[in-house]
Amino acid sequence: MKKTNILLAFIATASIYACAPNAGDTTTTAAENTPTENTPAPTAPADNTLTGVEQSEGWVLLFDGESMAHWRGFQKQEVPDAWQVEDGAIVLTGKGGGDIVTREEYQNFELMLDWKISEGGNSGIFFNVSEDPKYQYTFQSGPEVQIIDDERHADAKQGRDGNRKAGTNYDLHPLSEPAVKPAGEYNTVRLVVNNGNVEQYLNGKKVVEYTLWSPEWEQMVKESKFAGMPDYGTYRSGRIALQDHGDRVWFKNIKIRPL
Repeated sequence: MKKTNILLAFIATASIYACAPNAGDTTTTAAENTPTENTPAPTAPADNTLTGVEQSEGWVLLFDGESMAHWRGFQKQEVPDAWQVEDGAIVLTGKGGGDIVTREEYQNFELMLDWKISEGGNSGIFFNVSEDPKYQYTFQSGPEVQIIDDERHADAKQGRDGNRKAGTNYDLHPLSEPAVKPAGEYNTVRLVVNNGNVEQYLNGKKVVEYTLWSPEWEQMVKESKFAGMPDYGTYRSGRIALQDHGDRVWFKNIKIRPL
C-alpha cells in the first residue's frame, strides 16, 4: 500500500510539471498573430489626386475631378458644352463637341489616365497634336492610342492583325498581348514618349512599343489609312487630345510628367 501511494504521488508531480508553461518558450499562437477586426485595411489613393511620391517625381494633374482648366476645344478657346464633369470624370455627353486638347504642349513625357467606353463606343488619345490652322482634325498630325469597345464596334475587327483594337497604336501597331477590360469598366493607360521612343501600357501590361520617324515607322504609315496625310506623326512635340467620336466616354486620373 505504501509503495502504491509513493508511485501515485510521483505520477501526479510529473503531470504538474508537464502542464506548466515553459519560461523560455516564446512561441505565439495563431490567434495571437491574427489581426483584430479593428485593424484598418490599406486604402487606395483617392481619384484625381497625387501622392507625395508622385509630386516629388514631378507629376502634374491634368484633371482634379472638378475643373477642366487644363483643357479646351481643338482650335478653340473654351471646352465645348458636350464635354462635362460628372462624378469625378470628364465625360463626352453628346455629339458635336469636337476633340479637346491640353492647353500646354509636351515633348518627352509620361502620361497616365483611366478611360471607360460605352457599349459599342469609340474614342482615342492623341499626342504630338498640332493646331496649325490647316488641320481640321487631331488625327491629321497626332498618333493615336485607340479606345474602343472591341466586342461590339465594327472598326475593332478591321485593319490588319488587330491593329485597331483598344490599346493599339491605331491602324499601325497591334497589341503584343490582350489586356483590355470590357465596355463599362475603367482601363488604365500609361503612355511614355521619349526622344521618339514610344511605349504604350494597358492595365499594367506593355502592349505596344515603336520608334517614331524610323524607316519602319515611315513604311507602316505608307501602308495605313494615314498614307494620304503627309504630316501624320511628324511633329516632335504637341498637345494631348481626347477624341469626340460621337460615343459616350469617361476619363479620370489624368496626370503627366515631363521626361
